[in-house]
Amino acid sequence: MIRNSLLVATILILAACTSTHKASGGSGWISLFDGKSFNGWKASEKPGTFKIEDGSIAVSGPRSHLYYDGPVMNHNFKNFELQAHVMTKPGSNSGMYFHTAYQETGFPDKGFEVQVNNSHTDWKRTAGLYDIKDTREVYVKDNEWFTLYIKVQGKSVTTKINDKIVTEYTEPENAEAPKGHPGRLISSGTFALQGHDPKSTVLFKDIMVKPLPD
Repeated sequence: MIRNSLLVATILILAACTSTHKASGGSGWISLFDGKSFNGWKASEKPGTFKIEDGSIAVSGPRSHLYYDGPVMNHNFKNFELQAHVMTKPGSNSGMYFHTAYQETGFPDKGFEVQVNNSHTDWKRTAGLYDIKDTREVYVKDNEWFTLYIKVQGKSVTTKINDKIVTEYTEPENAEAPKGHPGRLISSGTFALQGHDPKSTVLFKDIMVKPLPD
């Protein structure tokens, strides 16, 4: 009886480890989105902007932001690698924020926005650091999944699209936040997905983080 109990316990532990490995992607990567629910996430002013469709977070509706407030690192990240699979629909605008904090209304004051925009009227395109180091170049098409990657180490930020470096930025000494973005300085904080406007539709899935040492 004891042997059987130990065997069952061992099987359950191995199953849990396998599940965790799949969720994390291995090599230190941890999943922030389970593909089924908004567990660990909190939406701001218009939560209906965010829906779950086929394992993805579908962003479409009035301005709103979806903040990660789950248990990983107590949703406070300083140095990290972050990646997600993203798809934009024609004419859409969105973004992925880092070092931010929950804000009930408006665009987040704290942290940086990594732009997600391949064909919106705003010329600032995907993987640029919005209003810090923007990019005009379009690297991917609408209606196609691509990987958006962000790395922060110390004062340096790197973004990639499908493993191609798009932006490299190092915050200078005694940097001042740009006009209109009072908290856009390297610090620490959580992540957020942007709902920009009712005409924009963007999908996010496989959102994963790898915390890095200070």
